[in-house]
Order: sequence, then C-alpha cells, then structure tokens
Amino acid sequence: MGVAPGVAGVRGTYHGRVTETRKRVLLARPRGYCAGVDRAVQTVEEALKLYGAPVYVRKQIVHNKHVVSTLEARGAIFVEENEEVPEGSIVVFSAHGVAPEVHEQARARNLKAIDATCPLVTKVHHEAKRYAAQDYDILLIGHEGHEEVIGTAGEAPAHIQLVDGPDGVDKVTVRDPEKVVWLSQTTLSVDETMETVARLKTRLPLLQSPPSDDICYATQNRQHVVKEIAPSCDVVIVVGSKNSSNSVRLVEVALDAGARAGHLVDFASEIRDEWLVGATTVGVSSGASVPEELVMDVLAFLAERGFGEVTEFTTAEERLTFSLPQELRRDMKAAATR
Repeated sequence: MGVAPGVAGVRGTYHGRVTETRKRVLLARPRGYCAGVDRAVQTVEEALKLYGAPVYVRKQIVHNKHVVSTLEARGAIFVEENEEVPEGSIVVFSAHGVAPEVHEQARARNLKAIDATCPLVTKVHHEAKRYAAQDYDILLIGHEGHEEVIGTAGEAPAHIQLVDGPDGVDKVTVRDPEKVVWLSQTTLSVDETMETVARLKTRLPLLQSPPSDDICYATQNRQHVVKEIAPSCDVVIVVGSKNSSNSVRLVEVALDAGARAGHLVDFASEIRDEWLVGATTVGVSSGASVPEELVMDVLAFLAERGFGEVTEFTTAEERLTFSLPQELRRDMKAAATR
C-alpha cells in the first residue's frame, strides 16, 4: 500500500492479537473499497467515458461525499428519482439496489438504465422473491429508510416486514410461525443482527435462516479487524460518511470491543486535536465506500501530531471482484468493434 508523506511507514503486518502499547497507529486491513463499491464507481466512470456527460445517477452511487463530488466534477448528475431524469437519458441505479417499480418507471420514461446494484444485494433480492413465492412471512432485519432496505422490501412488499434491531422484535406478527424466514440488510453489525435473530427465535422457534449469510463478506471483514484492534486503542478513527451504514457500524463495533473512543470522519480535516490528547495508540479504518487516498490523508494528519509509526493489522485478504453491469459491457464491446 502507499504511505502518506511524513508517515514513517508500515512496520509490519500482524495476524494475532495486538498487545503492544507504544505510541503508534494501528491500521486496519481490510478497509475501504469492497468489490461492490468498486464496481459501482467504475460503472459511472465508464458510462461517462462511453456515453459522455451528463450521466444521471439515481441516489448516491455509494454513500461517500468524496466519491459523489468527484463523479459530479466529471459530469455525473445525482438525482433522487427517475422523474428528474430527462426522457431518453441514461440513468445508473446505485449499489444499494432498487425496487422493481423503479425499473418500471425507467422504462416508462424511455430511460437507458444501467443497474449497478451490488451482486450481494441482488442475492438478497432473489431470496426475498423466492420465499415470497413460497408464501413465507419474511422478516427483514435492517434500518428503516435505508435505500437497500427500501429496494429489498419492494421485491415482495406483501410478505416483508422490517425488524429494525433487537428492539423491533416485539412488534413482529406472522401468519404462520412454521413459515417464517429472516433476511438482512448487507451492511449491518454482525453482532447486533445475531442478537436480533436470537430474540426472534425466542418468539418464533421455527424461524428459518437464509441459505447463506446476507451480511456481506466485506462488512464482516472490516468489523472483524476493528474488533481485534479496538481493545488496544485509545481512539479509533473510521473514515466514512454519516449516511454510510457500514461506516457507522464500524465505530459502534470499535466502542463495543473496548476502544476508549471512536469517531467517524469524512476527511482528515475533521479530526479534532483534543481526541488525541493522552492517546498512545490510534486505530484507523475506513468504510467500504471510502477511497484509500482519504485514509492516507488521515495517516499524514496523525504523523504530523507524532503518530508517524504505522502498524498494519491484517485479518483477511480480499480478492473478490465483480464484472461491470451487462448493459454497460454490451455497449462497451460494441463501441470497441466500431
């Protein structure tokens, strides 16, 4: 990995528990871009190259201020709904996924839609449709109003009810306790989700689980490494936007795991010097929609304040990649053969 100016450098990669207490930064790995975010951002970038500006994007392509502003500068126009996109234009759907009615609206306006939904979110959509077709009640664990939850619920609105954390369990009602399954938003806290499931099972002992874990691999990996370093940290700084569910969860995980303090920042300039007073070890991580350059800026900021030694702490290697949306790949191929 690159190292920010003024940073002494990565002194080692550790795979066990951290026990040292000298003044330093513990840099979490994995961090930053996951495969779904990388694919979504690249989708907008390639669409701008292929079709030219403007390219419209429904909602933020990913939940990160820097990414959105950078794409805006290149000619992307972010809108809330399809109605804001001129008829016949190109629209990209965000990584969080959309309900079927959004696709229908796009067709009605003759929009060329490119679906950048993360394939792991699409998997949850398919599960929702399959269980609904079997007439199950589906308990969707997630945060009310989050775009991913809205998109998933839209796949089977008559069968899905939202469970917003453990406190939402008591409100659940089902038609047949023998035909109930839980699904989840992909960016939740693993521990809180399992607590919610455990509470649900006390009320619904025959509750079924999805065939595979809905919480995405990247979310779990980032939470796991933060959980490992947090007990050794006086403060954990997570780079990410406030509307990024997985970034917010990282701060919560750090605090629950024993960090004395935790803060979420979009940029290094938001770090307050008083957070570092008396600190000997600072943990640094970033949400799954955060470019690495923003993490490097944080390391440079910390180096200027005496935290120049960086120890990278690794718990997993990520090699998964996703191909671009087929609509875009088809047009790129056609353009290349002209």
